[in-house]
Amino acid sequence: MVDVSLDRRELLPKILPSYSEYLIVSGLAGASRDAAALTSEGDNLFTMGGAMGAAVSIGLGMALCAPDKKIAVITGDGELMMNIGSLATVASAAPQNLSIICIDNGQHGETGGQKGHTAERTDLELMAQGAGIPATLTISRPDELEAAARFLTESPAPRFLWARVLPGPPSDWKRNWNLADCRTRFRDAVLRGSGG
Repeated sequence: MVDVSLDRRELLPKILPSYSEYLIVSGLAGASRDAAALTSEGDNLFTMGGAMGAAVSIGLGMALCAPDKKIAVITGDGELMMNIGSLATVASAAPQNLSIICIDNGQHGETGGQKGHTAERTDLELMAQGAGIPATLTISRPDELEAAARFLTESPAPRFLWARVLPGPPSDWKRNWNLADCRTRFRDAVLRGSGG
């Protein structure tokens, strides 16, 4: 059994202290709330709504279209499992500017807290390695956050960070659900040159 003592609300500020240098794609629910809290729902954040499993694929597209930008995907374990094959596509395309962060609480928080696959036997780092991702890391304790921050800046890309966190609520952030407004802000940020 893995020793998990990491609070998800403390994760992103510690591992992405220079978040404004990235274009960020966040998955559904908790991942988007955590990313929105990190950036104060900044213009460099592209949040998902109703597109479960799409975050990694969209992040890959961004990385390939904007190789001079740093791209970070922030997703959850349930969403990643919906499109686990995207890791193989990432490995094959091998963008040198893409980081994938999976926040894994071992449960499906949006539908009642049912136990997820990773709470039992599924190892997402092994799956990323098997897909061919060149740099992978698993963390589950606060004392590993500094190493995770270095991993995201120093390891070869594409890179995959599996952050195993305690069950519990995501950041308390009320998202802007006007998706057209969010997309327009993000597009303008890209055109202005945000994200590295």
